[in-house]
This record gives sequence, C-alpha cells and structure tokens, in this order.
Amino acid sequence: MKSIIALCFILALAPFLSAKPVRIFDGKSFSGWEGPLESFRIEDGAIVGGNLNAPIPKNQFLSTKKRYSDFELRFKFKLIGEKPNAGVQFRTERIPNHHEVIGYQADMGGKYWGALYDESRRRVVLQGPDLETLSEHINYDGWNTYVVRCKGRHIQLWLNGHKTADWNEPDDEIPGDGIIAVQIHSGPPTEAWYKDITVEEL
Repeated sequence: MKSIIALCFILALAPFLSAKPVRIFDGKSFSGWEGPLESFRIEDGAIVGGNLNAPIPKNQFLSTKKRYSDFELRFKFKLIGEKPNAGVQFRTERIPNHHEVIGYQADMGGKYWGALYDESRRRVVLQGPDLETLSEHINYDGWNTYVVRCKGRHIQLWLNGHKTADWNEPDDEIPGDGIIAVQIHSGPPTEAWYKDITVEEL
C-alpha cells in the first residue's frame, strides 16, 4: 500500500519536475553537431567560429542534430576581433540548400548585446535591453554568460545575470521547437568562442 501511495505521489509531481542540465558539447569533438566544419574548430574546450586571418564571407552556423522545445540553455561566450557579431540560434531550422537558418537568436556584439533577434524570418530585433545600462555588465574582452529559457510561447534571455528580453510570442504559427546553433557573422576577421553549453529540458 505504501509503495502505491509513493508511486502516486511521484506521478503527481512528474509534471513539475525537469530534467537535469546536460552538456551538449563535450569540449573535444563535434559529436551531436553538424554544419560547415571548415568554419568552426575546437580550441581549449570551446567551439570557435571564424578566424582572425581573413574576413568572414557569409554567416555560418554549427547546429545540434537534436531538436529542443521547452528548455533552459546556458553557455559562455566571448567575441574577438574588429566589430564582432555573433549569436546562438534556438527553435531554429536550417534553410535547405542555403548557408542561413531561420529562427530565434540570442544576439551578441555591436548594438545587439542581449537582444532577441528573429533570423531570416521577420528579420527584426523582437526585444532588447537598454544598452547604456547593460554595457556596465558586459565583459568585452573576455567570457560572458548567456541563459535562454523557453517555455511554451514565453522566451526569456539573461546576459551575465541581467534579464535582457522577456518575450511572449503572439504568432501561433511560429514553431515551438527546433535546433540550437552557434553562429559566426559575416564581416571583418573575427572569432566567436562558445563553451560550457548545457540544456535542461523543461
């Protein structure tokens, strides 16, 4: 009888329990990832997009093979070079026979620090922080921490512990799942470094 009660208790709690954070990049290989590997490398336990020896001709994305719906994504990043720009895609799709992807992006660099951008779809910043205030909390020369949380139509971003976007998607046609991808943006010679990438499915 006690075991039945315990089982019922666990089942009642199940909807409120989430999985533990899982590392989706092992720091050593591109296992579980796919994309233009000529544009990305692994160095010091991080994924590095781009290089400092030549301009970046076009946007490139290295993406997970697995799709995610409701989750909390955490990662560290740093940008190096002249006017660097990059971001991490989520609830995203690859565009067939094209280098671009379509979906949400946690943006970084230039005037886009902490912004929620809609890549290749609406092509606009959906929401973003006050950059003058946020700039005091950005490490322009080293590692920063991003948190992306998606639950249903609700999307939230935190940069270095400061909430930068709190978006409720009004369009029911926008997909609620997709791949995760790291980006290096076209432009001058730059590098985008990503490490300690974890996902907790909700």
